[in-house]
Amino acid sequence: MRENDMLEKEEIFSKVLRAGRRTYFFDVRATKADDYYITITESKKFTEEDGSFHFKKHKIYLYKEDFSAFAEILEEMTSYVLNHKGEEVISERHQKDFKKEYSSEKTESQRSSFTDIDFDDI
Repeated sequence: MRENDMLEKEEIFSKVLRAGRRTYFFDVRATKADDYYITITESKKFTEEDGSFHFKKHKIYLYKEDFSAFAEILEEMTSYVLNHKGEEVISERHQKDFKKEYSSEKTESQRSSFTDIDFDDI
């Protein structure tokens, strides 16, 4: 088989998710027996002190016999996180340029939770 045929065969279907310093590549590939599997690659950019950079990559191979269980567990895990912590990305608060938006009016629950105590009452 020619090299071009191999490259075309390897690029069956792909999607990319860019997420800050990380990029996720989802690729459908073929085995030698022409069966399909999925690779998920995380590529993370690291910048050196001199301004140069390099990427570290981690790859997961996911075969058809594991698709159903993988999808079920992934759904369960993502639902758990969102149900327990919501969709806010807490780590954004720790970034240098984070600015919390303050409401100019206090909500009723904030007003009613305060108890005015005089030190003479103690």
